[in-house]
Amino acid sequence: MKKVCDFIARWMGVMVLLVTALSLFVPSSFVWIDTKAINPMLGVIMFGMGLTLSPQDFRIVLSRPKDILIGCLSQFTVMPLLALGLTWAFSLPEELAIGVILVGCCPGGTASNVITYLAKGDLALSVGMTAVSTLLAPLLTPFLVWAMAGTMVDVDTLGMLLSILYVVIAPIVCGLLCQRFLPGLTRSVTPYLPAVSSVAIAMVVGIVVSHNADRLLTAGVLVIAVVMIHNLLGLGIGFAVGRLLRLPDPKCVALSIEVGMQNSGLASSLAVLHFAAYPLATIPGAVFSVWHNISGALVAKLYDRLFSR
Repeated sequence: MKKVCDFIARWMGVMVLLVTALSLFVPSSFVWIDTKAINPMLGVIMFGMGLTLSPQDFRIVLSRPKDILIGCLSQFTVMPLLALGLTWAFSLPEELAIGVILVGCCPGGTASNVITYLAKGDLALSVGMTAVSTLLAPLLTPFLVWAMAGTMVDVDTLGMLLSILYVVIAPIVCGLLCQRFLPGLTRSVTPYLPAVSSVAIAMVVGIVVSHNADRLLTAGVLVIAVVMIHNLLGLGIGFAVGRLLRLPDPKCVALSIEVGMQNSGLASSLAVLHFAAYPLATIPGAVFSVWHNISGALVAKLYDRLFSR
């Protein structure tokens, strides 16, 4: 069983790509699953994150506040501003613009920790940044979406805050409590969590893509181009920020990956919950979920070769 789970986690990018192709060209394979299932699946991913966080991770925040501050400032400025700039540069229609902005305003994704590990980056910094940006998301994500998309549509900032609290923060807290009071059970399930999270991410992508297959086929090239540029610029600027601040290579690598990889599943969930009148708003999050796993695997190999000599 452990070998199967390791295999699933290792080939997550390929699995997500296959699920995307299946749900795009054979929507019936996933369309029977209601979009309301996205939130519980995200909850499972966040619960797993809570189970794997340790007191040491939070001590990192206190012992290295400068690094965490640099990371979170980069996270919540670079990606939102890039998203806004890309919507202008490509003259995106409102529906797609909302989706791109949602992706840009979300916290870092949990897959970034795996990618940082594979890239030989500063894993402790990566985990600390993911934890802090996730905890800040209930306040910063709604505010940033309102600031950048409020002129296009009505943004329910309070509703978005509450959604993030119960989809992201509550499961993490439950995971931390389980780790504290059920340590034996936590240790026994932890090795399987990457595989569970990988399957949950693939399912979220499959649900979103299948429910929007026709629209995605129509606007696919434009969305894919914007998402790829958004992600690659985030990776590049994140690394450049580290270089400008003269950080060691492992920290630059962690900063690059944390800035460039977003919790795009959360973006799709927020689009479903709060922008139902704009169905295409879910698409950028789904495409980002596929692409950033591919680019993450590639950039991990690149950084590993460059900085592991």
